[in-house]
Amino acid sequence: MFLTISTTGTVERPATDLGYLLHKHPDKAQAFSTSHGTAHVFYPEASAERCTAALLLEVDPVALVRRGKGKGRGGAPDSALAQYVNDRPYAASSLLAVALTTVFKSALRGVCAALPGRAEVPMPLRVEVPAVPARGGAELVRRLFEPLGWSSVTAEPVALDEQFPEWGDSRYVQLVLEGELRLADALRQLYVLLPVLDDAKHYWVAPDEVDKLLRAGDGWLADHPEQKLITSRYLSRRWGLTRRAMERLELVRLAEADDLDVEDVDNAVDETTDTEERPVPLAEQRRAAVLEALHTAGASRVLDLGCGQGQLVQALLKDTRFTEIVGVDVSVRALTVAGRRLKLDRMGERQASRVKLMQGSLTYTDKRLTGYDAAVLSEVIEHLDLPRLPALEYAVFGSARPRTVLVTTPNVEYNVRWESLPAGHVRHGDHRFEWTRQEFRTWAEGVAERHGYGVRLVPVGPDDPEVGPPTQMAVFEMTEKEAKAA
Repeated sequence: MFLTISTTGTVERPATDLGYLLHKHPDKAQAFSTSHGTAHVFYPEASAERCTAALLLEVDPVALVRRGKGKGRGGAPDSALAQYVNDRPYAASSLLAVALTTVFKSALRGVCAALPGRAEVPMPLRVEVPAVPARGGAELVRRLFEPLGWSSVTAEPVALDEQFPEWGDSRYVQLVLEGELRLADALRQLYVLLPVLDDAKHYWVAPDEVDKLLRAGDGWLADHPEQKLITSRYLSRRWGLTRRAMERLELVRLAEADDLDVEDVDNAVDETTDTEERPVPLAEQRRAAVLEALHTAGASRVLDLGCGQGQLVQALLKDTRFTEIVGVDVSVRALTVAGRRLKLDRMGERQASRVKLMQGSLTYTDKRLTGYDAAVLSEVIEHLDLPRLPALEYAVFGSARPRTVLVTTPNVEYNVRWESLPAGHVRHGDHRFEWTRQEFRTWAEGVAERHGYGVRLVPVGPDDPEVGPPTQMAVFEMTEKEAKAA
């Protein structure tokens, strides 16, 4: 099993800097023990103009069988003889990926104390791997590597036997990558994609593999067009782990789109307090008002947009008039809490067919949300920054376009009635704003006019003659003309 990394340089920036970045001296041949053999690092050439580092992994077939314990294609083949006679010593696989992390651990992290800053600078690289098992062929190899910044991706199929060309090509390719990348990025890509191309791992895939994937995929995997295939194969098609990784990657993508930290996006659940508004009777009145409005509209297929911990979804499930209920939230933690609240893992098949929880951002259009009778945004809009409201407006009213939309939000005028709420404070630390009744009316009427809806405002909770109700609800109904067009 063999891999070479080459670079070119000048007198001012010699190619032998590669030795510093890899933390391996070009004048030495070094050997490192791995769990399945010995990894050798040496330099076939090392000059200021060109430098090549080679990694040779000698696989011990007996160690592979003993340590495999029946896991992976290397440890659990179809016959006893195949445990000792296989492609593992020759073809790049998860064995080589593990050797990369063992031998080039600091380089993978992009750390180089000897040349501070050099590891952050892209450099001309040429990576060659003589034999890569590619389940999906040369086309898949190109689909995986070309989006990552390589200027040239060459995947030449290896013939089964050059003496018998009529036998055709094997499933192996000779891989050559060329381009200007950071060395750490190139190594991390190889660490993930070599096992993906092989579509097998020589060890049992545990939950910590999700963290390994996300660390190695930082900066490129969240936006990769083949993200789902990469994630599934890397995690050996363990669907629970794959789903967890995809959810976290979606959070990364959404955070990057809004230039936020992941923690700021995944903040819908306060881990120290229950986010259900106090006093509890008001929360119950709000859900009752929503249910009544949905019944009046004759809705049976309902979206709960920004479903949080699933209180409204739970209430909707208790009413058999609602045949399909979809809860959507950007927070994976909130959806996890909602799943526990609904007892999805113990729910009967018939009941489970009525409900679905999905991760998504309400400020982006989503084709999955079209075609529903009604959508509810209960205490949601005030959690968005005001400049993001037009995006939410278009995603819900312009793209998804349910026939009925219910929006509830706090009435800031009522806050003076909360004895425990300091003057000038909003009701929840994550509220970006709270509107007066007139401000909410102005916004609702503008949305209705722009998107072909009629709107009426409904008080929720005790309607104080001076400051109005604690919660205000807008009921949007698509106009007859727009409904016919839809």
